[in-house]
Amino acid sequence: MFEITREDLGPNFTFGAATAAYQIEGGQIDGRGSSIWDTFSATPGNVKRADNGSVATDHYNRWPEDLDLVRDGGFEAYRFSLAWPRLIPEGIGAINPKGLAFYDRLIDGMLERGIKPYATLYHWDLPSALMDKGGWMNRDIAGWFGEYAALVGRHFGDRLHATATINEPWCVAFLSHFLGIHAPGYRDVRAAARAMHHVLLAHGTAIDALRAEGAKNLGIVLNLEKAEPASDSAEDQLAFDYGDALFNRWYLDGLFKGRYPELLTNRLAQYLPDGFEKDMEVVSRPLDWLGINYYTRGLYKYDATRPVFPYTGIKGDLPKSDLGWEIYPKGLEDLLVRVSREYTKLPLYITETGMSETDDTRRVKFYDSHLRAVANAQAQGADVRGFFAWSLLDNYEWAEGYTSRFGIVHVDYETQKRTPKGSYRAFQGMLHNTR
Repeated sequence: MFEITREDLGPNFTFGAATAAYQIEGGQIDGRGSSIWDTFSATPGNVKRADNGSVATDHYNRWPEDLDLVRDGGFEAYRFSLAWPRLIPEGIGAINPKGLAFYDRLIDGMLERGIKPYATLYHWDLPSALMDKGGWMNRDIAGWFGEYAALVGRHFGDRLHATATINEPWCVAFLSHFLGIHAPGYRDVRAAARAMHHVLLAHGTAIDALRAEGAKNLGIVLNLEKAEPASDSAEDQLAFDYGDALFNRWYLDGLFKGRYPELLTNRLAQYLPDGFEKDMEVVSRPLDWLGINYYTRGLYKYDATRPVFPYTGIKGDLPKSDLGWEIYPKGLEDLLVRVSREYTKLPLYITETGMSETDDTRRVKFYDSHLRAVANAQAQGADVRGFFAWSLLDNYEWAEGYTSRFGIVHVDYETQKRTPKGSYRAFQGMLHNTR
């Protein structure tokens, strides 16, 4: 069980669990279109064991049972994503009524159980038809995404407690277009630079579209890290500056200062879209809250052999998860204080944190220490309002396939049986009868 109590986080603190459509839904039927993860996972070598999300945890059919788990765990909120290709199979144009009906059932099911719906418009499942048009490399995606956002705002907005535009724009842009680890798997600096800008332009365009439809309580979810230099040397300090700028400051500066770090705009000048500066007013549209996903730190060492960005990320000596990610709760505390002091006084939500691990006793300790880190950040003035565990269920963990388990509920992928783990029981014990 946890040592921290709910009262340590404040009387109005929101506890929830989080998932994402492609990772749990399956249900590639009923008019759903193809996504870039369908094709990326079908390409040999991209995903461990060639796993794909065609079935995942069968949430498309088993959603009532999964919402019961959210409710019975004592969570008052559920963060989920809508699948763009399920709602608009080609990304633009014709709407799929069966897709609307599925999310009607899901959202109404949350409300019937007293669960607040926290929706995310985009959690990486871009319609394949839009990839054919250039995807995030094409400036037109801002308009395509705006049309999709308008549909969500118009059809679901009055039932959603909160809406985020995009989950983890660093992953959408850099991980997927420069490092090539996630769909669409590009390793190209021009592709990455354009995606880095267009993902935030699309976010701002979607905020405008949602507000035009009367949607309230709007935000975005950034994945941020506690960036640190590998040593005190001037070279490693420069490496840290690049790493922090790429992972953290590009998105925080763009959203809250209306500009990108000069270190990066100078380095990427020949690759960025012409006139991108004129878009910054849209990029930095006012928000109602900021979501932060936190998992580990970035430790940066100078590397002169690397083109464009002269650094390499290294592993430190902290304890690690089974994915090799360092466990660093103090990093979360420091990060929350930094964001609240340097960037925004908006309410902050930990929209994801969790641990890939088969030893659930370690996961319980992970959550306990990270909740304590949130309380410590609150004591230093950070306005943190909520915490969402990643993830409710073991699921399709992208390029790791089904080999990585983040869930607080175990899923037997052969039978789809759900079994709460000790970490679920720890949350349940803390939250029981306090709703």
